[in-house]
Amino acid sequence: MSLISAACRLKLVVRCGLFYTGPVGQAQSYVERVGLSNLAGWVRTVWVQRTGPRPYEQRNLPTGGVEMQCPIGAVPRLVGPLTAASVQVLPAHTAVVGVRFWPGAAASLIGVPADELVDLTVGLDQVWGDAGVRLGELLAGAPGPDAALGLLQRYLVGRRARADHPDPVVAEAVRRLMPWQPVEVGVLSGQLAISASQLRRRFLAMVGVGPKALQRTLRFQGYLALAQAAAAPGGRRVSRLADLAAELGYADEAHLSRECLRLTGVTCRELLGGAADRCGCGHDHAASYLPFLVGRARAVRTG
Repeated sequence: MSLISAACRLKLVVRCGLFYTGPVGQAQSYVERVGLSNLAGWVRTVWVQRTGPRPYEQRNLPTGGVEMQCPIGAVPRLVGPLTAASVQVLPAHTAVVGVRFWPGAAASLIGVPADELVDLTVGLDQVWGDAGVRLGELLAGAPGPDAALGLLQRYLVGRRARADHPDPVVAEAVRRLMPWQPVEVGVLSGQLAISASQLRRRFLAMVGVGPKALQRTLRFQGYLALAQAAAAPGGRRVSRLADLAAELGYADEAHLSRECLRLTGVTCRELLGGAADRCGCGHDHAASYLPFLVGRARAVRTG
């Protein structure tokens, strides 16, 4: 029987992505950072978002992982892995703190198979009961969003100490599916000494999607990492979208464009604010994308 009741299977319309379609500046702010060292290997990034005096529209992108979102003053919620973009309007004067987990890392910590959360959002009280409500109350009592984010991370450190470790086979498979490490999914199971059907079953439970779907998502995240890096001071601007496509292993520019439309609902140029080779969203996502860029540098050194 499913751990999540049918009544909780709401259409996903909440934040799980990194790019925004509304104005930046005073309209809203988004700051992300690396999580506590005790959460390394579990958490990809943590963040604080504040909206201004007007509602704010944003596009939520697939990242491959589960996300915990905690609107200050409300019950926290879990957002499962996205397979396509979702657009959400955040209310005015809202503060949200959150944690984005690495693919395959959240299921054992949360206690719910990841495939029960795909493209869904559920209140944390529906999974943890009163403990989910109490976590919301704890964060609401913090003196501000930054302090609430610290409380949230320390809470997860305590829970991690009592949780099972992520599936080591899945964790290794996720590592090998990262961008700049071209591997055929059909070959991956042989490398890990496990049958393809067993690997898929374990992926569905821990990640929520199969290895091929995750590989496509992570490859696109690599593209966004390059676009973010190109927008940084001194960043290398790529002259053609085809160059990015080739570096990431897409067949050609058209292949990258199709994947962007499939995963985000818009073209590369629309997604990145008028450019296709650098991120124009107005926020620094270095904490989230640094692991992708480190992997790229390692691949270049060993290539």
